[in-house]
Amino acid sequence: MPKMPANPIAIVCAVLCMLAAGPAAALDADREEVTTFVAEMAGQHGFDATALSGLFTQVVSQSSIIEAMSRPAEKTLTWQEYRKRFLTERRIARGVETSRAQADALQRAAALGVPAQVLLAIVGVETFYGQITGKHRVIDALSTLAFDYPPRSPFFRGELQQFLLMAREESLDPLAPLGSYAGAMGIPQFMPSSFRAYAVDGDGDGHRDLWASWGDVLSSVANYLKRHGWRAGEPAMVPADASAADLTGLDFSDLALNETVQSLRARGVTFDTFLPPESPAKLVQLSGASGPEYRVGFTNFYVITRYNRSQLYASAVNDLAEAIAAAARPQPFQSVSSLGE
Repeated sequence: MPKMPANPIAIVCAVLCMLAAGPAAALDADREEVTTFVAEMAGQHGFDATALSGLFTQVVSQSSIIEAMSRPAEKTLTWQEYRKRFLTERRIARGVETSRAQADALQRAAALGVPAQVLLAIVGVETFYGQITGKHRVIDALSTLAFDYPPRSPFFRGELQQFLLMAREESLDPLAPLGSYAGAMGIPQFMPSSFRAYAVDGDGDGHRDLWASWGDVLSSVANYLKRHGWRAGEPAMVPADASAADLTGLDFSDLALNETVQSLRARGVTFDTFLPPESPAKLVQLSGASGPEYRVGFTNFYVITRYNRSQLYASAVNDLAEAIAAAARPQPFQSVSSLGE
């Protein structure tokens, strides 16, 4: 993600002014930023400038989208609050139900080397298995952020460009797709650039449909994780005891795997893993109910953070995946005598 500009006070003032301007307004297609963007799309990608300008007259800029960008859950919730939101009995049960209903699609997707429960956990955290995919028109969200949100406008102009290219490639009406306030789309919440780079036709019908085709959804998530370095058969993270460890110099905010299994054990961190000593690792510190909670994350933990750059997110996906796998496992037979009279 691009870095924020250097003057945060000016940014806050600009955002507050935009919020005060009103809840929603038609985008001014004659604005310099918009006309420049249209000219770039026409010159670089062969779009019809007149038609594209006409499209933008139907776009609505929404201040609620800008407001939502300032309070993402990963930055406002503690680990305990975040985990409680995503590790619910209902979400676990729906994951088991989805695993059974989409068994064939899961089997095809998992053949790429990513466990089925991880794929289910990703879509479980993202959209409650497709139940909450977003109510904003994607073009409204991306245009609002591209032209009316200076802190991230370069990034979102790029995503708006990718969205228009995607709509042309997939023969979609660009006014039709719905998604999140940030422009993430479908059951797996792919941004347009990720859609174009990693979405696949998992059901073999010649289209990439991340809204309605579970075959496409699950295979696309698996492809995304695999392309980012997922290692089949390896864990994402394991519990750790750091009560007697030397944590000097560790940067818990850095998502990079800046240690190894051996170096963490040399610091006095205790944990179980079959991975070799030289395996990349990092000590993850989470805010537990009674103090810091520690885990060791490995390569697959880092891969999950490529989907969403948050250790809270990756930890919740890991825990939900484990919970779904445990709930889906056949329960041992319980004798009548053990149940009591």
